[in-house]
This record gives sequence, structure tokens and C-alpha cells, in this order.
Amino acid sequence: MADEVVTTPIGIGVHGAKRLPSVDVDTFNIEIKDGDGFLGDRASKRAFQKIVEDLRKPLKKNGEDPLGKKPVKEIGKSELDEILTSDDVKAAALVHGAIEEFAQEFAYVIQRFFKNKVWEDTECIVVGGGFRQSRVGELAIARTDIILKSEGLKVDLIPIQYHPDEAGLIGCLHLAPSWIFEGYDSILAVDIGGSNIRCGVVETNWKKSKDLSKAEVWKSDLWKHADDEPTREGAVKRLIKMLQDLIKAAEKGGFKLAPFIGISCPGVINEDGTIEKGAQNLPGNWESSKFNLPALIAEGIPTIGDHDTAVLMHNDGVAQGLSEVPFMQDFDRWGVLTIGTGLGNARFTNRKREGKKDKDEKDDKKAKKAKD
Repeated sequence: MADEVVTTPIGIGVHGAKRLPSVDVDTFNIEIKDGDGFLGDRASKRAFQKIVEDLRKPLKKNGEDPLGKKPVKEIGKSELDEILTSDDVKAAALVHGAIEEFAQEFAYVIQRFFKNKVWEDTECIVVGGGFRQSRVGELAIARTDIILKSEGLKVDLIPIQYHPDEAGLIGCLHLAPSWIFEGYDSILAVDIGGSNIRCGVVETNWKKSKDLSKAEVWKSDLWKHADDEPTREGAVKRLIKMLQDLIKAAEKGGFKLAPFIGISCPGVINEDGTIEKGAQNLPGNWESSKFNLPALIAEGIPTIGDHDTAVLMHNDGVAQGLSEVPFMQDFDRWGVLTIGTGLGNARFTNRKREGKKDKDEKDDKKAKKAKD
């Protein structure tokens, strides 16, 4: 698979689109710098780990580190969660202290985002990423929300509803046009990260809920590519094989799989399917102008069922945020921040057929009619 110019058969939309079926993507993957580097680095998983280590340093000198000798990188999220409720009050106090410092940093980062014109009128921010999937993360998000409100910033900060491992896959549903859901009950989705690639069959459950709020991952496959250190070509080959296996599983499971594959990928995604920047943690050079992942996927899986395969790719932060579309209908403008290796970000404006004001008026009329 040499570097060669390839074209991608779109036919169903454009990659990295600003206009999607349910929302407009106002901005994504913006990089804000401060005096110490990129702002997002102050609110990442690594930033939290550094805070914990900094709190431990003076204690280690006196041999009184309540977390013992294990480096913080080797202390899992579940272990930190257990410490919060353990009888070891000193260890719990240290973790609580780290949560407070991280929340202060996170609040500062969000305030800086609000100085960006595109973000300034954001009404709600959904927080995703692996950090969210822990009690420590939930407390940090809640504390940040309190700090922001106490400082006069009118925004709601809430944890993402779906499990972070599934949110990116489910979000890919919102890349597809709604007519797909009338004839098919599932799609293939791919969530690419710096350490893992996850593929899944996402069941729409469209008949139960037209807004896709009941969507779920029926089956998924995870490959920790960072452990294998593959070439770029090897990674694409493995990804295609994962998708082919899922197609067979879906057919065996009786699903009517749509001829559509949604891809969630780090970086700035160009309309032609190339990646402008931000994919430096992926195996090989994914930012080459001659590398086009959607085209290669369509080439490797030319048809699903009796129809040509359509492939659409968007930024991973956008995809994770899109999983929240059904639950963000009380807001006009909202965003997502994903706390992981870095800080992913995207801002959305809902494109509703029915405005919130109109909906409220209809609800009032229904209530009045029921009362009469």
C-alpha cells in the first residue's frame, strides 16, 4: 500500500463536515496556547497524574506517602475510586486534593475556551473521555461545574451519558442521513485512538426511538495497536479484517446492516478524507496528503449487502459529542470536551425542526387542554 493519490467515493456527505443531519459543527479540535504550551495539556489524564505526583513528593521525602511506592501511572482508576471511600483518610485526602487542583485547572481551561468567539455563548458542555468513567472523574467534573458557576459563568457541565468506549461508535450514527435508518437497523462504526482501534456494530433501535436515544453497541472488537507497533499499512489491513469479521457476525445475528461505515479519528479531517494535522499518535504517517483512510476502507469493503459502501470520517471529539445529540435538545448551543491523552473539543449548534420556544408553547397548550 504505497503512498498514492486516491479518491474517496463519498456520495452521502463530506468528511469532517460542518453541517450534519442534526447539528452544525461550529468548530472542533481547536488548539489554544498559553505561556506553558497548549492549554488542553492542563486538563488531561497526564495533568491529573502530575498533580497527584506533585502532592506525593514532599510526603515521600518523609516516608509518609499514603499511596505507597507504586507510581501513579500504575494506579488504575478503580483503585483511586476505592481510595476515596477507604479507611485510609490520608490517602483519600490526597486524592481529594488532586481532584480539587485538577478542577481548578479545568475551570481555567474552560474559561479560556469561552474567550474564543465560537465558544462564548455555549450553554452546556458534555465531558467525555476515559477520565470521566470513574468516581474521581465525576467528582472533578462536578467540582469544576461548581467553580464555574461561582465565578459567574452560566454553563452546565455534565458527564457524557454513554460509556466513553462506546460513545464514539454510537456518535457515528449521527454522521449518517436519516433515510438510512428507515431501511436498516444497524451500521458499522470505527473509533480510532492513539493506543486502540475499536470497531463495532451499532444497533439503531430507530423503531423504538426516532432520535436514536436508544442506540446501543451490539458487538465490538478492540485492538490495542500500540502494543503491536504496526506500520500504517498493517494497521489499515487489520482494521479492514476487523470490519469484515463484524459484517459476518451481523449477518449471522440477523441484522440488516446499512452499506455505511462511520469513522471517528483524531485530528483535523479534510473534506476529501485526508487528515491535515493531529494524527501524530497513530501508527505511521496518517497526515500525508496521499493517505486517505476512508478510500482505503471503501476499497477493502466495496459492498455491504447488495449496495456500494459509503464511508464517512469525522474527528473523534466530534463523534463522541454526537452521541449526546438526543439529550441536548433543551439547548441551542453546546459543546464537548474529552479528557484523555489530550483534551478533545467540539462545539455544536442544534438544527431543530422545532425550536425550544415552540416546543414549550406546545407543551403548555397540551397541559392546559388536559386540565380543561
